[in-house]
Amino acid sequence: MQGDTQVHTPATVSTFTQLYGSTPSGARLARRHVEARMDVWGYERGGEANEHVTLVVAELAANAVRHGRVRGRGFRVRLVLCGDVVRVEVMDARAEQLPTPAGESTAQESDEGGRGLLLVGALAEKWGVEPRPDGIYKTVWAKVLVGLPVSGSARTPLPACPSRRPSVP
Repeated sequence: MQGDTQVHTPATVSTFTQLYGSTPSGARLARRHVEARMDVWGYERGGEANEHVTLVVAELAANAVRHGRVRGRGFRVRLVLCGDVVRVEVMDARAEQLPTPAGESTAQESDEGGRGLLLVGALAEKWGVEPRPDGIYKTVWAKVLVGLPVSGSARTPLPACPSRRPSVP
């Protein structure tokens, strides 16, 4: 059996994960928690990085509540800070309900909704969707460039994060 002989640079990774009820109040709570977590990580409330990540979570959480709701099942928010990028993940229980790629919104001018993923596409470097192998859940993710923290944090620049390992079925 061959092992991986390549030397990997260690990377410090900070994570936040929370399960919420699939309700509008659950989506609001997710937004507040993410705003607070970004502040703890050194990205000030009201700062551009904090606002961008918080807005991306707010849009994806609202979509999870509106389009991904299954009675009795919540949605999960996960943040992974690695280097100068936050990977935002929102997992909901409607794997068959996939989001429309950015730029393909069917929203009319008079519609109140339907533009959230356009905002996500504008704020994130990249976004996408990953159905789980079991077909029950899907994860909508976005990578948001945040730079280095500014508020009283003594963090040193982090090495680039390793690419995500493939899911094991």
